[in-house]
Amino acid sequence: MARYSFRLPDIGEGIAEAEIVAWHVKIGERVEEDAQLADMMTDKATVEMESPVSGIVVELAGEVGDLIPIGSTLAVIETDAEGDVEAPPVDTATEAQIEAETPGAEQVSEPKVTELTSSTAEPETAAKPSEAPPVPAAPAVVSGHDAKVLASPAVRARAKDLGVDLGQVHSDGDRIRHADLDAFLRYSSGQGYHNPGASRARADEPIKVIGMRRKIAENMAASKRAIPHFTYVDEMDVTALEEMRADLNANRGQRPKLTMLPFLIVAICRTIPQFPMINARYDDEAGIVTRYGAVHLGMATQTDAGLMVPVIRDAQDMNVWQLASEIGRLAEAARTGKAKVDELSGSTLTITSLGPLGGIATTPVINRPEVAIIGPNKIVERPVFDGDDIRRAKLMNLSISCDHRVVDGWDAASYVQALKKLVETPVLLFAD
Repeated sequence: MARYSFRLPDIGEGIAEAEIVAWHVKIGERVEEDAQLADMMTDKATVEMESPVSGIVVELAGEVGDLIPIGSTLAVIETDAEGDVEAPPVDTATEAQIEAETPGAEQVSEPKVTELTSSTAEPETAAKPSEAPPVPAAPAVVSGHDAKVLASPAVRARAKDLGVDLGQVHSDGDRIRHADLDAFLRYSSGQGYHNPGASRARADEPIKVIGMRRKIAENMAASKRAIPHFTYVDEMDVTALEEMRADLNANRGQRPKLTMLPFLIVAICRTIPQFPMINARYDDEAGIVTRYGAVHLGMATQTDAGLMVPVIRDAQDMNVWQLASEIGRLAEAARTGKAKVDELSGSTLTITSLGPLGGIATTPVINRPEVAIIGPNKIVERPVFDGDDIRRAKLMNLSISCDHRVVDGWDAASYVQALKKLVETPVLLFAD
């Protein structure tokens, strides 16, 4: 029998370590060649590790959520071969062959690494919730009837509403108080006196922060820690734009249905040339701000695994129909875990929208190293003054958060005003 040491290969340029997000095997189980061993997450994607040999798993490097250095042993598999074999770290670019350390041992083929895209696989076993703390025994009660118990009218009225006999409620004082009634309800929930409008306590549930959720936490913390944010919000009248959108959708034929987002993206791209500091990335270590000529627009997308940001490449070259199609394609790819690594990186500016849940105003967190993020909020109908007349209007607040090291408040406000002009006069979106 031989032991094969499978070492974590180099699964991404500049990656020093990877996180275990799922094990597909257990110690003592048999694994076949090419079968899944584990899912490992880097800064950019989740990668599936496959076993290069068949045998019994005798060692695993750690638990879900642990970080494993590149080149360290991920798993040890006992095979039918003679002598121990160790797989050296694999450089996927050069496809180095794995050589046996023990003389006479057979050469082992390169471990297979399959990219899973950005989706985070669920751990094989979920964290077990901690057991609920023991419930103390109910305090001793005082026998008798409500009429013989001293209590204020407010306490009596509350007890009556709850269906509680005050004669069964214990008090350390000379009369029943609200605190005594609260204690009785707390300890007597199993005795038929539970308030039907209240929620019962549940067991505490510790959840290990791993995979995509850990990356989101790290990125958001780094962004807020390193970037001095400021947020500017302004109101826009989108009545005319909504009418135009309805007309276009009524005559769209086989083309995708238009939401508000494609129109906003067109407006964003048309105003960027006047405000190049908005479409930029800041390398604070090198002290360099790069202003981009093309708009590679990140689109914050909620998925079951967490928030992902697929990128619309060269958004400035697309019309509203093309944007609608690309938005739908990327959102579906992100939600189903089929987005490619290059579709999830390289954005120069991000837009984030909660759709109908958008709220009145938001203060979005910048997608570092970008310097701005735009957040349209929900559309509401309100009466507005139009000269001496009052009319019904559809209004929407638009938020922009900026890196104050790169973007001044005047720049942000001026940019939003330029957006507002296009949004409130939508025919300009289609003018050359």
